[in-house]
Amino acid sequence: MTGRAFLQIEDVTKRFGRFTALDRISLDIAEGEFFTIVGPSGSGKSTLIRLLVGIDDVTEGTIRLNGERIDQMPANKRPTCMVFQSLALFPHMSVGRNIEFPLKLRKVAPEARRTRALELLRLLRLPENYYGKMIGQLSGGERQRVALARALAFDPQIIVFDEPLSALDYRLRKTLEKELKDLHARTGKTFVYITHSLEEAMVMSDRIAIMREGRFEQIASAEEIYSRPISRFVANFMGEVNLFGVTIDDAGQAIWNEAEIEAVPGSLALAPGWHGALMVRPELIRFLQAEETADFRITGTLVAEYALGSRIQYSVEVANGVQLTVERPFEIRHDVSIGVPVTLGWDRDAIHPIPEPNSQEAGHGKA
Repeated sequence: MTGRAFLQIEDVTKRFGRFTALDRISLDIAEGEFFTIVGPSGSGKSTLIRLLVGIDDVTEGTIRLNGERIDQMPANKRPTCMVFQSLALFPHMSVGRNIEFPLKLRKVAPEARRTRALELLRLLRLPENYYGKMIGQLSGGERQRVALARALAFDPQIIVFDEPLSALDYRLRKTLEKELKDLHARTGKTFVYITHSLEEAMVMSDRIAIMREGRFEQIASAEEIYSRPISRFVANFMGEVNLFGVTIDDAGQAIWNEAEIEAVPGSLALAPGWHGALMVRPELIRFLQAEETADFRITGTLVAEYALGSRIQYSVEVANGVQLTVERPFEIRHDVSIGVPVTLGWDRDAIHPIPEPNSQEAGHGKA
């Protein structure tokens, strides 16, 4: 990020009595960015956006928008708007009146309000005749669009989303994910999005922040977080993963903690004293035939197979009861029966080392 950040959160702490919900967090967001915050329940993500829009007060720290401090500004004076999970639409008002509501609060003339509401209906790809419909006549997806139109009517500098798709069915969520990404591109607005769903974050975001116990664990692009997580927590949070605990002894030999792996000499470029986990994503592991080679090999027994639409997921049990996950595209599924011994393999480029905090990190990396 170059130049001054559009949104700056600096050393922000939020306490509720003796409980610290946010612990000295800092974050810069660029203008026009689609920034998503992901984390388990209780990680602090909802608390953060409540501070951003002024629902709650900051205990310590500052929040600046375009250089102006807003953390002490009343909520109704901030150039921010939130789209709630419940949407908070007024059921006794028509679609048009819902969209116009923020403009009415600003004393905009009735005809100008109507003109703007119709513009926003077109922007959200809703027919203009929806202007007079009641909220109860709309589908879940249409209500989402109306809530977005009302948020845009405020003309905010930042739109904050509090898990707006979580109550929708899978197919509608997939459609609206694409529509939100498209809307973001068309409006150029800064979006700050909260979700439990890794899939939503991966599809829509420019960057993702993973939260844990009131702090940011990692902030990066979706591709970087998925491929190069900085901790076991992030690796596990970002989807199916295989983690192999390993320590490199003083002689440079690998000591495997859970599952014994055969490694070609030189496959691990890790310094003596390094310890942590080697991450291998399921799609990077393959079933080996007798004549095939790989930098890393392990044997086990196929114990389960799951059809997941476009891909097949396999569960393989190796020594000590450890279960590994393998995924293959559906069209190249592995022809093997449950209970049959198998050999798995992967190459050195497939591994990502995740050091423990006190590990000798110097010199670690891929070969």
